[in-house]
Amino acid sequence: MPHALIAAYGGDTAAAARAFADQRAERMNVTVLVDFENDSVRTALEVAEALGPDLWGVRLDTSEQIVDRGLGADAPPGVSAQLAELVRAGLDAAGHEAVRIVVSGGFDAAKIAEFERVGAPVDAYGVGSALLRGSNAFTADIVRVDGRPCAKVGREERPNPRLEPVV
Repeated sequence: MPHALIAAYGGDTAAAARAFADQRAERMNVTVLVDFENDSVRTALEVAEALGPDLWGVRLDTSEQIVDRGLGADAPPGVSAQLAELVRAGLDAAGHEAVRIVVSGGFDAAKIAEFERVGAPVDAYGVGSALLRGSNAFTADIVRVDGRPCAKVGREERPNPRLEPVV
């Protein structure tokens, strides 16, 4: 489930997830991004409650420039083993032990090896750009919906005078 769908639902991850699961849960493992508001534990719990058995997993994809709200200011930015542990503990405490944790954002073989070395509670890794050659890292996030700002925490509109609106 993409960040764009969450933006289309005004930043309401649980509502976007419910709409997505209503269309896809019978055909796929529904995995929901829980970093839109940079409060991954709270959002993971809201999504788990809203979807129940339709939820296969939650995906942590926090920007490498910020620290999730659930962690202390001295925690490492981005997706960290500490963040995965915090989300796992929150899900387990609320009775959602079957919900899996997927991590993405800056993962390569070395970062995966470190997560495995420390025993991070991760069920799957998203590697994306680590498989590409060259410098192709960019995002194309939705930052405005119906003329109003609506972006994942850590993203914002960055006007470029070389671009023209497409109508």
